[in-house]
Amino acid sequence: MTTTSEAPARRSAPPALPPGERARLERAFSVPRARFLVGLPIALVVLIWSMGGAEFNVVELGEGTVNMGEFLSRLFPPSFAKFGVIVELLVETLQMAIVGTVLGAVLSLLVAFAAASNIAPRWLYYPARWVMNIIRSVPDLVFALMFVSAVGLGPFAGILAMTLGSLGSIGKIFAEAMESVDRGPIVAMQAVGASKRQVIQYGVLPQAAPLLVSYTLLLFEGNVRGATILGLVGAGGIGLELTTAMRMYDYGHLSAIIICIIVLVTVIDQGSALIRRRIT
Repeated sequence: MTTTSEAPARRSAPPALPPGERARLERAFSVPRARFLVGLPIALVVLIWSMGGAEFNVVELGEGTVNMGEFLSRLFPPSFAKFGVIVELLVETLQMAIVGTVLGAVLSLLVAFAAASNIAPRWLYYPARWVMNIIRSVPDLVFALMFVSAVGLGPFAGILAMTLGSLGSIGKIFAEAMESVDRGPIVAMQAVGASKRQVIQYGVLPQAAPLLVSYTLLLFEGNVRGATILGLVGAGGIGLELTTAMRMYDYGHLSAIIICIIVLVTVIDQGSALIRRRIT
């Protein structure tokens, strides 16, 4: 006879898995031996071919170590005589990254709805993917030059370049995050007659939200670094000041700029890591 203390324990026991399914879950990850033996030589051949075409030379790297050490020695001691200018341009760079991230994330989310195979119809899915591939294949500096010629020098051109560049990169990641959600809730909602909007709002977005937020933070970190590079072509930010210091051989000022950029990126990285831990 079953006692009352044994009944709750039996009810709370997890369901038993079939032997085949249990063996599959407990089996360690393994690479098929035949594929590995065939793929390894091919990978080595491709690597050697790429190193030859790219003129990768370990000997020259060793010989150039002395020159690299000499260049790094010129960066010390750093000069913070123009610290006010550096802070002002870093704030501008940060502002560019914030606006570019918000606009880029919103537009990327809209494009991702059209590029997710479990949401969009085929006639919309493939054109959206092609558009993102085209945008992703164009460097951000090209977009920056295009917008500089359109709206003139300044941070506005950099913001537009970052926004457009985000569609190709983060839009694809957003779409893949939506495609990776559990199909169970989606099928259940479709079975009871939920509309497409309701499926996206209650079935897709709640599951994909942690990944979307994490990728948006990653986009923001990338845009801070990207804004530094876009300044090289006059698209605002601290990049122009960095280039000027290099051309003028003002190594002390160059070192101060690099140190400030490192501090800014580190602070942003730590803040993003904290937010990601909270949401996951």
